[in-house]
Amino acid sequence: MASVPSLASTVQQRLAEGLSAALPEAGSADPLLRRSDRADFQANGILALAKQLKGNPRELATKVVEAIPANDVLQEIEVSGPGFLNITVSDAAIVNTLAARAADARLGVPFNEAAGTTVIDYAQPNVAKEMHVGHLRSAVIGAAMVEILEFTGEQVVRRHHIGDWGTQFGMLIQYLIEHPHELDHKAEGAGAEVSGEEAMSNLNRLYKASRALFDSDEEFKTRARARVVDLQAGDEQTLALWQRFVDESKIYFYSVFEKLDMDIRDPDIVGESGYNDMLQETCRILEESGVAVRSEGALCVFFDDIKGPEGNPVPLIVQKSDGGFGYAATDLSAIRDRVQNLKASTLLYVVDARQSLHFKMVFETARRAGWLNDEVKAHQLAFGTVLGKDGKPFKTREGETVRLVDLLDEAVERASAVVREKAGQDLSEDEIAERGAQVGIGAVKYADLSTSAARDYKFDLDQMVSLNGDTSVYLQYAYARIQSILRKAGDAKPAAHSELALAASERALGLHLDSFGEIIQETAEEFAPHKLAAYLYQLASLYTAFYSECPVLKADTPEQVENRLFLCDLTARTLHQGMALLGIRTPERL
Repeated sequence: MASVPSLASTVQQRLAEGLSAALPEAGSADPLLRRSDRADFQANGILALAKQLKGNPRELATKVVEAIPANDVLQEIEVSGPGFLNITVSDAAIVNTLAARAADARLGVPFNEAAGTTVIDYAQPNVAKEMHVGHLRSAVIGAAMVEILEFTGEQVVRRHHIGDWGTQFGMLIQYLIEHPHELDHKAEGAGAEVSGEEAMSNLNRLYKASRALFDSDEEFKTRARARVVDLQAGDEQTLALWQRFVDESKIYFYSVFEKLDMDIRDPDIVGESGYNDMLQETCRILEESGVAVRSEGALCVFFDDIKGPEGNPVPLIVQKSDGGFGYAATDLSAIRDRVQNLKASTLLYVVDARQSLHFKMVFETARRAGWLNDEVKAHQLAFGTVLGKDGKPFKTREGETVRLVDLLDEAVERASAVVREKAGQDLSEDEIAERGAQVGIGAVKYADLSTSAARDYKFDLDQMVSLNGDTSVYLQYAYARIQSILRKAGDAKPAAHSELALAASERALGLHLDSFGEIIQETAEEFAPHKLAAYLYQLASLYTAFYSECPVLKADTPEQVENRLFLCDLTARTLHQGMALLGIRTPERL
């Protein structure tokens, strides 16, 4: 089905037609329509137009209103103040537009067949290292943007740029060669399942032991450094052991992502090692084109506007003076691969704001090299820090970084307690456990996504799992309440009745439901999932006001029951779709 024009776009079109009929000299002037608390919409484009045409704005506004033919959408247009138009749409127009949305599986949201390809770089843990609270935001924000962009028609390629290369692997591999059973599992044998916890425990133990030996034994340190050279040279035995570390880490990563109710697929994991074969060529291209120059033996890119504290230029170092490659060489090679091989038109990096300078330099270098241009753009969706309740970086009482699994387990535990208290005897223990996971993980995701990514936010589980306020639990509860009403409706079915007059809370809910497509487009274009979260919270709030003011099953007439059930059903479908795009479940019962 084709996308459903929103009421705003229909009103905009009627006003534009009135403008060109009344004031042909205005050309295709924009009425500047927006939502208003004085009416359904307000248009204030005539003020700017009056200046341009040197006319009286109120007189021009009156002329425009008189030029708009009678129609079934615009109920009233009032000229207000110095020439604003306050516009009220008819109840029938609201219901008819919503009925068209309800008839479409996509709720009337446009699907762009001609969209481009976006590569999203997100959820980038490090091999042989535990995931901590700092990994949460990249995973949650990135996964939401994947869903939102795919829903609008974009071809999305997921990329998890895991840290799977570097000098520390020389130390780990050498230690494993000398202590060959350190990665063995307790549950060996055919079909034996290895838990993420056990895999991480092995890696942690091996990392600590190898680090202690590296720091205390010079001969081991020498052997470990030699092993790095073997790794970079592609030595078969060294690479096989390196792969064991990667595989062991993946067992752990997948267990954490499963807790996060997130789909991470093996082909999408292309870590730092995936670009090794391109590093030399990337450096050669940059040097031969003059984008990068040698400085004190290192290959560097300089920028006029990036200086250090002393006023000295701060370069992007692509290759070190000893011939080694840093992150810049890998990131630039990844851009080449994503643009040339994956045919990306947009590169989106969901990365900590503290890396903004690095990415600014990398993107500018790629532009100078011609890999990025007007047709191919790169953006960093930079995110802030997760803070504790005290507003300081989130740490354990011992001052250590908080493990991500501990955080998620606690969220599920708290949420299960809320579900148990609310449900009483209505749910079995298994159902409480299932809902507790959906509510707890949803709470963590929503707290992250409802904050503008660039801002820091406080991690407060008590607030996150609250039934009151701007939380996912409030949204999930609104959805479950609607499902309960629909179950109790018996023979009465949702049906739109455009002949009925709407109460104020029905109108407010209907107009908000109608703007779903516009908010999805805005969220996708601006890479701003918090805008969708804000829309959904307002939707649940408007539904709560409607529910308290307008009896649904005890409405005055059968037609009114059906119409209110229709509003309930469309609200539930919109909540369900919006929450799904944020990666949050909507249980049928809570």
